[in-house]
Amino acid sequence: MEIQRQNAVSERGVLRRFGEFMKGSAARYLGSVFSVAVSVLAGFLTPLLIAGAVDAITDTMNGAGGNPVNLPGFLAGWFNARGGAEYLARHVWIVAAMVVAVSLVGGLFQYLRGKWSAEASEAIAERMRTRLYKHLLDMDYDYHVKAQTGDLIQRCTTDVDTVRRFLASQVIEIFRTVIMVVLALWLMSSIHVKLTLISLILIPPLFGLAFWFFHWVQKLFREADEADGQLGAMLQESLTGVRVVRAFGRQRYERDRFDARADDMHDKNLRISEVMAVYWSGSDMLSMLQTGMTLLFGIWYATRGEISTGNVLTFVSYISMLIWPIRQLGRILQDLGKSMVAMRRCYEVLDAKAESDTEGAGEAPLYEDIEFRHVAFQYDGKHPVLKDVSFTVRAGQTVAILGATGSGKSTMMNLLQRLYDVSGGEIRIGGCNINTIEKKYLRSRVGYVLQEPFLYSRSIRDNLGITQAEADMPAIERVADITQSSGFIAQFREGYDTMVGERGVTLSGGQKQRIAIARTLLRENDILILDDSLSAVDTETDRAIREALKEGRSAGSRVPTTFIISHRLTTLADADLILVLEDGKIAQHGTHEQLVRQEGLYQKVYRIQAALEDELKQEVG
Repeated sequence: MEIQRQNAVSERGVLRRFGEFMKGSAARYLGSVFSVAVSVLAGFLTPLLIAGAVDAITDTMNGAGGNPVNLPGFLAGWFNARGGAEYLARHVWIVAAMVVAVSLVGGLFQYLRGKWSAEASEAIAERMRTRLYKHLLDMDYDYHVKAQTGDLIQRCTTDVDTVRRFLASQVIEIFRTVIMVVLALWLMSSIHVKLTLISLILIPPLFGLAFWFFHWVQKLFREADEADGQLGAMLQESLTGVRVVRAFGRQRYERDRFDARADDMHDKNLRISEVMAVYWSGSDMLSMLQTGMTLLFGIWYATRGEISTGNVLTFVSYISMLIWPIRQLGRILQDLGKSMVAMRRCYEVLDAKAESDTEGAGEAPLYEDIEFRHVAFQYDGKHPVLKDVSFTVRAGQTVAILGATGSGKSTMMNLLQRLYDVSGGEIRIGGCNINTIEKKYLRSRVGYVLQEPFLYSRSIRDNLGITQAEADMPAIERVADITQSSGFIAQFREGYDTMVGERGVTLSGGQKQRIAIARTLLRENDILILDDSLSAVDTETDRAIREALKEGRSAGSRVPTTFIISHRLTTLADADLILVLEDGKIAQHGTHEQLVRQEGLYQKVYRIQAALEDELKQEVG
């Protein structure tokens, strides 16, 4: 799913809001701007020193050694007091030393500029990544259901890095360009106004070409960035489901899908390259033309005696120095376009509504009776899933739920955890509406085990300890025994330190389910939900796990109120209450003994499963 952009902010809005990430880094950026100013000044001073030396040598050779030197400010006064051009021609090493000293100062401040801008940009990128990740963790369940993981990853990594690179170099380059243009205009106009105007005549077209390029390429960058996100999402999905791909021999199909996405990304990037080629070739032509005009008219004015040879060299040097940053303005604007796209994509995540609690929500006892009162629910306000569902569960009871796919079983449990809020009716725990209970607290007291559990690419010990980081080995071994996990764990060479691979790929489906149940039991729960989480274990293991859970009740210890979703009636039979869902409604409810005598779905499933068991026994016998 492409993240919705109804509330996308304008370019000006993005830049204004970006100030929140600049806090704490402004001083470093100011230091970088100051360093750029000093290094630019040093760069402009060097041609003036060289021009002064050239003119002094020329005057001396022409017999005009008494002329004043052509140097800036106090340097001119110092040399003139000692003999003017002739003194400078005989002591030209002084100018050479000054050029070296100026270059060293410029290099030092260039280093400081790079250091401070890098520190500032890295700090800003860290704040952005942290803010994005925290916000994603706070998003509601429905957002993550609809979003593409690969695209979200790109926004938190590639897009943030795009902004970081722009802040580290190109932002300072903008200041550098402005400072250079202002200084060049001032210095050049003080030497020769007419040649200054001629030297800058093609600068406005260069600026215009750069801004045209920026507006044209920004849309292309957005399309290319989204194509990259879609390619990343498809790649992540394919690699995650690689076992399914190989099991069904769908390698060719997945390659074709990948090729189509890659071709689309290739075409969009090629279009960008074509536009860039037009810009760079056009700017190169204008740059060379401008340099040629400056040199041509400079020589002409020099032959007429209106300007010295050294000043012609100064003009050519300044124009060469100016042309590059102005040409680079296109690249700066290109990177600005990419950064604006990246910032918008980041703000699309940050602007998405985070999950929130009802005002005044707090904590409440959860080991109490649970009551569904005329509960209704529909996704996106269009697709009814639950219709007028009502039932009551006593604290500590076990409730089994049976129903066809899509009948609303898992949705009921999602509502109980407030992953979604009811569309109608209410859910009460101990007489308290769950909308008044803080979501984080509610979920911290509810153990939820899914049919397809997620295991981290860590050791079995680490996966078991996810819910209770401070749990010791005796506690871990206890829950492993309850879920019949200790047997297969002991068979591994490294035991509890065995790495399970990404998503637990090295374990069987039943082993993953048992590890998931064990880690849930490691934490004290008021409510336990087993959402078809025994489907991959054999009947004997299923029975053993349920017997181990029942032992706690018979021993008098507190057993959580348990909801079991399953299609295996042997799993449901011992429940205190069985609910049969059909088309979002409770069609039947009662105990196993009551339901097998009633006509309905439960009786049909019971007869089918009993017949299959008898048939299997006959085949085995």
